[in-house]
Amino acid sequence: MAAEQAEKSQHSAEISALAARLSREITGDVFFDAFNRGRYATDASFYQIMPAGVVVPRTIDEALRALAIARDDGRIVTPRGGGTSQCGQTINDGLVIDFSKHLNRLVSLDVANRICVVEPGIVLDDLNRQLKKHGLWFPVDVSTASRATIGGMAGNNSCGGRSLRYGTMRDNTLSMEATLVDGTRMRFGEVPRDLAQVNAPEGGLKLLRDMLDLGEREAAEIADKFPKVQRRVGGYNLDALVPRNAPNNMAHLLVGSEGTLAFTTQVELKLWPVIRNKVLGVCHFGSFYEAMDAAQHLVKLRPIAVELVDRTMIALGRDIAMFRPVIEATVRGDPDALLIVEFAEEDQADNLQKLKQLSELMADLGFGWNHPQRKWGGVVDVVEPAMQAAIADFRTSGLNVMMSMKQEGKPVSFVEDCAVPLPHLADYTQRLNEVFAKHGTRGTMYAHASEGCLHVRPVLNLKLEKDVKAMRAIAEEAFALVREYKGSHSGEHGDGLVRSEFHETMFGSRLVADFREVKQRFDPGNTLNPGKIVDPPKMDDRSLFRFAPDYRVGEMKTVLDWSSYPGAGGGFQGAVEMCNNNGACRKLEGGVMCPSYRATRNEKDVTRGRANTLRLAISGQLGPDALSSDEMMETLKLCVSCKACRHECPTGVDMAKMKIEVLAARAAGHGLSWRDRMVGYLPRYAGLASRFAPLANLRNSSGLLRALFEKFAGISAKRALPAFRSDIFAPDAETFGPAEGREVVLFADTFNRHYERENLDAALEVLIAGGYRVYLPKPADHARPLCCGRTFLSAGLVDEARAELDRLVATYAPFAARGVPIVGLEPSCLLTLRDELLSLRSDDTARTLSAHALLFEEFLVREAEAGRLSLPLGAITAKALVHGHCHQKSFGAFKPVEKVLRLIPDLAVETVESSCCGMAGAFGYGAETYAASIEMAELSLLPAVRRADAATLIVADGTSCRHQIKDGSGRDPLHVSRVLAMSLNCATPHSDKSLPAKE
Repeated sequence: MAAEQAEKSQHSAEISALAARLSREITGDVFFDAFNRGRYATDASFYQIMPAGVVVPRTIDEALRALAIARDDGRIVTPRGGGTSQCGQTINDGLVIDFSKHLNRLVSLDVANRICVVEPGIVLDDLNRQLKKHGLWFPVDVSTASRATIGGMAGNNSCGGRSLRYGTMRDNTLSMEATLVDGTRMRFGEVPRDLAQVNAPEGGLKLLRDMLDLGEREAAEIADKFPKVQRRVGGYNLDALVPRNAPNNMAHLLVGSEGTLAFTTQVELKLWPVIRNKVLGVCHFGSFYEAMDAAQHLVKLRPIAVELVDRTMIALGRDIAMFRPVIEATVRGDPDALLIVEFAEEDQADNLQKLKQLSELMADLGFGWNHPQRKWGGVVDVVEPAMQAAIADFRTSGLNVMMSMKQEGKPVSFVEDCAVPLPHLADYTQRLNEVFAKHGTRGTMYAHASEGCLHVRPVLNLKLEKDVKAMRAIAEEAFALVREYKGSHSGEHGDGLVRSEFHETMFGSRLVADFREVKQRFDPGNTLNPGKIVDPPKMDDRSLFRFAPDYRVGEMKTVLDWSSYPGAGGGFQGAVEMCNNNGACRKLEGGVMCPSYRATRNEKDVTRGRANTLRLAISGQLGPDALSSDEMMETLKLCVSCKACRHECPTGVDMAKMKIEVLAARAAGHGLSWRDRMVGYLPRYAGLASRFAPLANLRNSSGLLRALFEKFAGISAKRALPAFRSDIFAPDAETFGPAEGREVVLFADTFNRHYERENLDAALEVLIAGGYRVYLPKPADHARPLCCGRTFLSAGLVDEARAELDRLVATYAPFAARGVPIVGLEPSCLLTLRDELLSLRSDDTARTLSAHALLFEEFLVREAEAGRLSLPLGAITAKALVHGHCHQKSFGAFKPVEKVLRLIPDLAVETVESSCCGMAGAFGYGAETYAASIEMAELSLLPAVRRADAATLIVADGTSCRHQIKDGSGRDPLHVSRVLAMSLNCATPHSDKSLPAKE
């Protein structure tokens, strides 16, 4: 025991010394604490390996310095990009070096020759955004393009959905700058076999000579044993080394090497003209086998892609709000499978002709819609670009749609991307389904039918030993089928920890010995990402699993309802474990998620990082009381509860709701800070503060009070707090408008009631002008005004929030029971009735009220589309610039804002493409979060507002959003209700405007 303790102590001292040296010699982040290491212990596979430490270098030289320090210390090194590998490539127990935050430049661009050079940490979508203005793109369009880095794609030899035309990463990589483990810097590119005039150090030339000699020696074996399919990314690319009638490209040996041979520092890429025109044909099939059999015929029309969507994916997509419209628009009947065929010729007329030929070919194959002599099926043409984009989003989210199952068993990636020749695809998939059934499970299938490379995932629960054994058996039987059909067991996602073990049976012992020789020659000390491709562990070694044999989550008392998920904490465990590390939250543009990550680029500040930390905490891997610890609060500090992840995360991770659980645990264990009390209890003291408004607002005009508030309450001295006013919105009457008008309840929230009553006055004016009978019911106890409890939730005071909601429900329930809409102005407040209310109360009364809760614009649009809205609106100005509240976007409630504003005559409506404004309730007022708040606003919102001319209206429904815009730009934004009221007051006698009735 003493010896063991001494060994642990020595190890701890060595790690501390390594951390100290790295911190001294590197200016980037150096992490050796358990919380940060845990965030890098997983990728999108089912594995988990805790690294010794993490380095986030600022420069390539710093990355190489970290490599040298680790090598000197005897530590292994794993380079990492977006961390989205599905086979465990980017995890190991040494030092992880994250290239994605800083090492992401487009180094050079040669437009004429269609070539660019990039650093390995650049994200594919970011690169293509920069190339697009030159009419170019890099076409290896992986489904993770919003977060996959070029270095990671090169490491895996990624393929993408259009490899039928453009080839794989290898086909589009011209050269690579890389550093060997001993520090030797080299350029890997095309070389003659005699290496004449190759500029490389002596040791580098010897290495290249040895590799070319190996290729010549093994040429016959390589020709015999390497699969003859395009989708072959297993092992090292020894076929790049064999003699040929052209120079050998030595970069192609590094492509697909998974960071095991050298440290890539730059990649030279071949570029292509952007696709200008395209069409899609959605081919429907009544049976999966028929779809797979048809693929070999459809490719004869020379499409650029043929992608599979199976019955399971269609069904799951119908349950996901963001995908439901595209399925309703493009799927006919009840198909067992769809093949989405894409044509992209330069001339759109050629594409339309191809669509016609596709329908003819389907008819020749015997398919027809409800034809008695034909197999059920046919083609739905998709020519409209927006619908094409929606289909593409759905297809590329295939993995995550599959993972959205709320159950213990999930589709598991291990025979994920086997590739077989197209003539065998139907038989292979049929026999594979028989293998799944034999082992008591079923599989999901989607993706690249044009290449014979389907993403196949049997549903298993890897917490159970029996399912782990089933996984092993399925892998062995599936790979035997692949060998029989002369396919590849690794067709796109690489080897990693999942497939490397099976190289012996796929390639034979001689080629595996060659792989080992390559690894030893490049990396004799086995420093670079060992255990991948050669000398791997067993793929079913449960000690390497995310859910290891000792993985346990104890029962915990939760404050919200998580019953739709499995596991401990009434389902809280299952909700946390919904995160499969797909990394969609790391996207930098489009949508809202994740605003804090967009500002900081830190793994800590992204939804995935937070979910991983929560999972490690509730399973005891971060020590006792981790859920309420200071480190957990630091993890969630920059989460603005925007709820974007609830809508945009493909697996539905709801971090805003999870944060409430953490805040509640924190409040219970550590009490409340002064700021928590100020923010949380605002509805309780707002009325009193309004009576003494000049005194309550004194802090804003006093530098001393600002400084004291920052010191003792954590409120930034740089912010003016919203000013209380004595003339709050408090009408004596409870009913307004014509007695015979259609009924509506107006919810006067705390913020608009006490700070900006003009918005409520305007909403009341608009509703009355529309002929509505407006109710402002007071609570039965005639005490303080009604409140949704939002501020209490933000402080973790769930019981107080429940009490406020109970009062609100009791007051509004009689109206909801007879179908009267409950209409509110503040998105965060009104939408609490659609979200958190149902996590606090599950009774029919609460559900009825929730179903009748509408934002002001939602209500007006619904009335207009039903032909019931008539407002005498007049022109007010030429243009409105609109910023959407995060919660509006999360609940699909932002489009009505645009529609309502377009009712105003001659008003051009432009929406700011922005993420969170950064204020996010009290977040932007915090002394420690003020800087991050401004960073978020400066990403796109504030620059857009500053560019707007003085005549342009700035429109924002959120109280916080308006304050942020005012603070950051000096402009005074308006709630939509005030814009409509302005329009009413400018109306001419015949300017009634209404939306067309909804069909």
